[in-house]
Amino acid sequence: MADQTKLPGNWRGPALALAAILAVAGYLLTPVLLGKKVAVFAVSRGELIQTVVASGRVETPARVEIGSQITGEVAAVPVAEGQTVKAGQSLIVLEDSDERAAYDQARATVAQAEAKLRQVSELQRPSAEQALAQAQATRANARAQHERSRDLAARGFVGKAQLDDAQRALDVAESQVRTAQLQLEAAQPGGSDTALARTALDQARASERVALAKLGHTVMKAPLDGTLIARSVERGDVVQPGKTLMVLSVAGRTLLTVQIDEKNLRHLKPGQRAFAAADAYPGQRFPAELVYINPGIDAQRGSVQVKLAVAEPPAFLRQDMTVSVDIEVARHAGALSVTTEAVHDAASAAPWVMLVTDGRARRRAVRLGIRGDSRVEVAEGLAEGDLVLPASGVQVAEGARVRAGVAAAR
Repeated sequence: MADQTKLPGNWRGPALALAAILAVAGYLLTPVLLGKKVAVFAVSRGELIQTVVASGRVETPARVEIGSQITGEVAAVPVAEGQTVKAGQSLIVLEDSDERAAYDQARATVAQAEAKLRQVSELQRPSAEQALAQAQATRANARAQHERSRDLAARGFVGKAQLDDAQRALDVAESQVRTAQLQLEAAQPGGSDTALARTALDQARASERVALAKLGHTVMKAPLDGTLIARSVERGDVVQPGKTLMVLSVAGRTLLTVQIDEKNLRHLKPGQRAFAAADAYPGQRFPAELVYINPGIDAQRGSVQVKLAVAEPPAFLRQDMTVSVDIEVARHAGALSVTTEAVHDAASAAPWVMLVTDGRARRRAVRLGIRGDSRVEVAEGLAEGDLVLPASGVQVAEGARVRAGVAAAR
């Protein structure tokens, strides 16, 4: 038996055509009646972290350039580039035969001056005391002889010539006493001979210190603990003053010096946490802390210099390495946020979004809070679960019908 539900052959074609027309009409009328279908972004809650990103370089506390203060031939270089050294450790040794001979000669001069000072105290002073005592005895004898001659001359027993001889002998004795007194005074601790001997000793000791200093200049030592990051001297080289032979990176706190755009200055304060990564080792991030903000602004670059301390620098970190730093300037737990791709005029004083409500696009003013890498906090204007349109790409006029498509993952 034939199927009675089938359309007659002459109706089958028009029916198919009608179905096609209806399908096309539905496809074309749907955007008109229900609006175009667009991807949307959802407003959600979660932790939001705002960071300031900058690049800079690794900086150790100081660099010390090691050089020679005298001209000489290098006798030894007991350290290698990259080696860690301690304060006082020998770095470069010069040939020192001339300086050592000069020091020995200076020491001998000091010994001679010390002996001269002892001679004044131990020999010259006692001799002067004895000479004074002898001169005083001679004067007493001459005075007695003069008195006897004067008595005899008064009684006429001797002539004037003998009295004159006695007077001259007394005068000579008096002069000898004065000379002996002066010699004894010069030999006393505050006397001129003692002062001259002590001055000569001081000069000799000063010359000894100069010779010792020159001898010390033949050995260049590390002034502080650190690491040798450069060396340009070898045994046998003749070095001269003023030339850098080694560079010492002083041990201490490792700092990261970075330049921050001045527009971010209001977000920065000491103590903020950060994470850094060396460009040579991008996958190995390490923590740091902001410890210094330069009070001045670089007018040419429009930036401010900041420094971050690295408490435990990784072993691969080197002086002057380029680093990238993310400084955490704000963190809000449970912040209401939306992707930055949905915000119009985000940098202006009146940001806004295109909100999907009741199947239509409505412009909504918002107040923004902190900004993360890809999302921004919405302090006012939206609620959790709201759907907003992208700010770029498909343009939708306000009030137009729209159909929310698959929410974009942002």
